[in-house]
Amino acid sequence: MKDAFDTFFRKKPALILIALKKNLRARYGSLLAKEVDCTYSHAVKILQSLEKYGLVAFEKKGRIKLIKLTNKGQNVAEAILKIKNAFN
Repeated sequence: MKDAFDTFFRKKPALILIALKKNLRARYGSLLAKEVDCTYSHAVKILQSLEKYGLVAFEKKGRIKLIKLTNKGQNVAEAILKIKNAFN
């Protein structure tokens, strides 16, 4: 049975935002994928959507893309985290 959090949110995108919020450093896509238990390609699709909405930004360092929350992303992640904690 789904928990209340899953009823209101798509789990993986919400967990990616929460993971980025918990660790304020820029992160690698593969690391985020492992943290939220999804494939790298699924994580990339989610991150591209989040970028389109202005919630994350990609920073290219050589061949590697780092992901970080924007200010808007910080606010959304904080709101999601509050709602998640309300059900725990």
